[in-house]
Amino acid sequence: MHWLKKQSVATTDAMPDEIAPAELPVQFDEGRFRGHMTTLLELARVDGGIEIYVASLGSKQRRFAELLEADAIDRLDDTGLEALLEMVFTARRKLHPVIAELGCAATVAALRELLHGQGPVAGRMGRFVARLPIRDGEGREARARAARLRRAAHDFAAETLHFLDPVRYPLMARWVWDDSTSSGALREFVRDPDQAHKLPLDTRPETFEAARSWMADEIEAQGIYRDVPLWVDLVEATAYTQYFRSMTGGVLGSDFSRTGGPEENLKKLLGIEPGRRGGKSRVVKA
Repeated sequence: MHWLKKQSVATTDAMPDEIAPAELPVQFDEGRFRGHMTTLLELARVDGGIEIYVASLGSKQRRFAELLEADAIDRLDDTGLEALLEMVFTARRKLHPVIAELGCAATVAALRELLHGQGPVAGRMGRFVARLPIRDGEGREARARAARLRRAAHDFAAETLHFLDPVRYPLMARWVWDDSTSSGALREFVRDPDQAHKLPLDTRPETFEAARSWMADEIEAQGIYRDVPLWVDLVEATAYTQYFRSMTGGVLGSDFSRTGGPEENLKKLLGIEPGRRGGKSRVVKA
């Protein structure tokens, strides 16, 4: 997988869905980036080296492509949908009942429109979430549950786009950036992030692409030119897990195991941890 530099402005002969990077409204810090890069390499050493992490993400990407490319997606069945959910950490404990209610055929149709349809990427992501049978219901808890499901659906859409084509689509999951809470991995690269309670970053694809392009330049400056989009994922995930471990005393919440080191948290967040014994699924169906 080779990183193709994106032009700063869209041109008339641009590829379909080419995302032109916006102008970043904040200044990223090269020193903070290098610190997270060093931490990533140290964590990977525990598991035998960074090459294993890059290869694991590459395997995930190839699996997404096998299931979701234009000439394959109409053959996607319930088993394939579950395999996709298994690899999306922030969705696999929440989204299966919603997809099961919608049904395989309708879910595949929604994914086809998301991944291979027409119109701006952000609009297609919004329509995918809206097509899922998520109801607000009555009461605060019901509304909170619906909000959690919509966030999980957004992350599922973001990961299917990114891992179908990591060069074309940046990873736009909420853990990378969530402007509603002004939190996510991107905050950990901003120079003096605590100077502002709410950073002026938004969740447009062009903003994610701008951040990703900046990180790609930093990675290439260290002599790395292959699989750069996957390296970006790894550095962002490192920053996010380190931040959350520092905020929660080493516990990243109920979705994460309450034991294990940061390298295990990193792999889980990216959906590349080893499978369970006996091939048991991590997808929650109840």
